[in-house]
Amino acid sequence: MILHEKRKRPLSWKEQRARSPHAALVPFLAFDWLWEWIAYVLSHWSFLEVLEYLGSFSVLIAVIFYFKEAPDRVKQKHYQAWQVINTAQGKGGSGGRIEALQELNTDGIPLIGVDLSHAFFQGVRLEAAQLSRANLNAVDARQSTLDRSDLSYANLESANLRGSRVRSASLEEADLSDADLNGVDLSNSNLAGVDLANTDLRGANLANVEWKQPKSIKNTDIFGVKNPPDGFVQWALRNGAVQAESDDAWRAASR
Repeated sequence: MILHEKRKRPLSWKEQRARSPHAALVPFLAFDWLWEWIAYVLSHWSFLEVLEYLGSFSVLIAVIFYFKEAPDRVKQKHYQAWQVINTAQGKGGSGGRIEALQELNTDGIPLIGVDLSHAFFQGVRLEAAQLSRANLNAVDARQSTLDRSDLSYANLESANLRGSRVRSASLEEADLSDADLNGVDLSNSNLAGVDLANTDLRGANLANVEWKQPKSIKNTDIFGVKNPPDGFVQWALRNGAVQAESDDAWRAASR
């Protein structure tokens, strides 16, 4: 609401005319005097005050409805994000799924069991995501961030996570067979019961990982792993893992 000071009654034309000794200024003086009277008359017109009150009231109502409908707008946003993800299910490329997934995860929406197989997700940021039992078969998620995410029982077969950060994550019982984990930071993650058969673990950071008896580590390349837990390398080699610096050497050692 705009508060106006009460207007004083303007001078009569005779009084106003007497204030200007120059005849050339009379037209401008008359124009100004006319608008002074119009403003004075309107300031005493109650209808305009009512309109002003209604204008302020309508703004207040609009603000109330804006906040009242906020939950519906959030639901609509989530619905559209899921549409993007489900429409592109099983297809290659991103198709807008990176933004949709990050948006849902930021809002705390669980992604349990989501099918993202064969998707292109390079650089995706899904920290503390709930991806248990998700289908991430053959995804390309190089240089991504999955710190503190729940990937237990997820299908990551043939997934490419090269150079990614998967710190303090739960990979319990996950399928990582044939996956590319070259240079991945797995520090403080839970690898209990994980399937690592034919996996590229070269240069991966295994500091403080929980590794209670992985299902398989056969033909897994553990060359140059960083900070492996005590006994891990010896156990892995006894159970079929290899240490090969190059891809050719790895293929030869796996025959």
